[in-house]
This record gives sequence, C-alpha cells and structure tokens, in this order.
Amino acid sequence: MTVGADVLGALSSAELIDRGEILIAGMCAMLITIFLGPKFIEYLRVKEFGQQIREDGPQEHHVKAGTPTMGGLILFLGMAVPYLILSDRDTESLAVFGVAVGCAGIGFADDLIKITKRRSLGLSARYKLLAQIALAVGLFYVATEVADLETAIQSRIFGGELDIPAVAYAVFIFLVIAGSSNAVNLTDGLDGLAAGSCAIVFLAFTAITITSGQESLAILSACFVGASVGFLWFNSHPASFFMGDTGSLGLGGAIGALAVMTQTELLLIILGGIFVIEALSVAIQVIFFKMTRRRVFLMAPIHHHFELKAWSETKIMLRFWIVAAVCAGIGYTLFQNSL
Repeated sequence: MTVGADVLGALSSAELIDRGEILIAGMCAMLITIFLGPKFIEYLRVKEFGQQIREDGPQEHHVKAGTPTMGGLILFLGMAVPYLILSDRDTESLAVFGVAVGCAGIGFADDLIKITKRRSLGLSARYKLLAQIALAVGLFYVATEVADLETAIQSRIFGGELDIPAVAYAVFIFLVIAGSSNAVNLTDGLDGLAAGSCAIVFLAFTAITITSGQESLAILSACFVGASVGFLWFNSHPASFFMGDTGSLGLGGAIGALAVMTQTELLLIILGGIFVIEALSVAIQVIFFKMTRRRVFLMAPIHHHFELKAWSETKIMLRFWIVAAVCAGIGYTLFQNSL
C-alpha cells in the first residue's frame, strides 16, 4: 500500500468516528468524578486514609500529612463507567483498560500498605516488578496474537520501522509499561501536577486515535481526560485529596498501553516529554551522586528542585503543564506527518 493510500485510509476511518460520542464520554467521566468526589473524600477522612509524607522530602510538604489519599479509585471509577457503557469494548481498548486497572491495582496495594503500616514505603519493588512483567506479557499476547500488531517498533520521527524478534518486542513492551507508570508516579509530587500533565497526554492520544480511526481507544482516552480533569477539581492546590499510587501507576500504565496499541512507543518520549524529564532528573541525580558524591539538582525529581528554589507550587505546576502541552503538540504533529 502506498503512503498516499495510507493517508486516505486513516482519514476515511477518522471521518466515520462519532466525535459526539467521544465528547459525551469524556464529559460523563469528568462529571462522575466531580459528583462523587466530596462523598469519597469524606469517606477517606472518616477511615483516616491519610497520606504518609517522606521524611527526606521538602519540609513544606509535611503540612500535607494526613491528607486523604487513594483518590485514584474515584478517578478510575469515573473513567470506567462511561467507557464500558459507550464504547464497543474492542480488543485494543480492553487491553489498555486491563493494563490500566492492573497498574492501578498495584498502586492500590502499595497505598494500602502505606496506610495500614503508617509508613511512606509500601509494596516492595520486587512484587511491583513481577506484577508489571505479568501485565506486559498479557499486553504483548493481546497485541500480537489477538490484535495482530506486528512485532515492530515504529519510528514516527524518522519514518520506517524496525522489525525485532518477538521476545525482544515483549521486553520492549515491558519497558514502555514500567517506564511510563513509574515516570508518572515520580511526577505525582505536587498538587495537580500529575493529573494535569496526564490529561494533556491523554488529550493527545484522543486526537491520535481519532486520526487513526480507533474509536473505542478514542473513547477510552477521552474518558481518561475527563476523569483526570474532574480529579483536578479537588486536587488543585491546596489539594483536598491525592491520587496516590493507585492513580499515578494506573494513569502511567494506561499511557504506556495506549502507546503500544497505537504503535507510538518511541513517539511517547516526546508526547510524554514532561514525564521523561522527571524520570531523567532522578536517574541523573542518582548516577552523578554515586560517581562524585555531589548532586546536580537540589532535590529530585526536578519539580522539588524548583520548590527549593522558592518557586510556588502553582508556578511549578502551570509551567510544567505548559511544557507538557508543547511536548504533546509536537508529538501529535509528528504523528500526523508520518501518515
């Protein structure tokens, strides 16, 4: 098939998508999250499901100790209801949904241990890793055996694709899922930062899936946008509750799975540029400190560096959102140009 035919095929599929249904799905997810938020916050307060703050974190964060956490539960409920009702629940979207819920389950176990043990450390890294491997293997099977995706890494920047062995592609999928979920988790350190950045990236994926004619994935992406925005209603500074690892790992897993099912894994480096920056700041800090016993940043992830530079949480959040929007816009432009 020629490049021209590919473009015409994508445009024809996009024209057949019911954009109104996608908009309704996103709005429903937002409204459900906003409507259920106050009751859920009150329930968390009654049960004393409060956030445990790391001792080595910024001193300003210690006033947030006890703020209700595990808000990711209400975010995922707000997303799941309209998706399950309005979408066709095809293989690709169910796979993404399953990975997202699975990663949220890992985060829930992590949050629950922190709350019950009254400590800032939850589920051990070993169990998190094993669970992420299982989810990656499941996604690999669905992508290659059910959805018939090729075991190839698509390059939307330079054009073409790289065919790799099935085992290597399975490892690659694991790296995408684990990398994206942990990167969003690292970003979730300021009020509204992770939820707003995720909403921007999910909005880009909504546009990508509409362009590529993947309607159920578009509805799912829109539901994540709506639920993230609805969550921001309560999570903006000063936050009434936090998403916890339930939300951050779940949202990150969804972003990684969407990249796999839209074959934009490499493009995710740009689409989710803000998460890459956050994760790289931690890697650079750790490696440089081990080599020189000195630090590059005042504190990592990098949003804490700016906190210690006396930037307000709101200023950091808004400027990071701007960076996220620019990265998502560039990523979507590159996706369109590759068709």
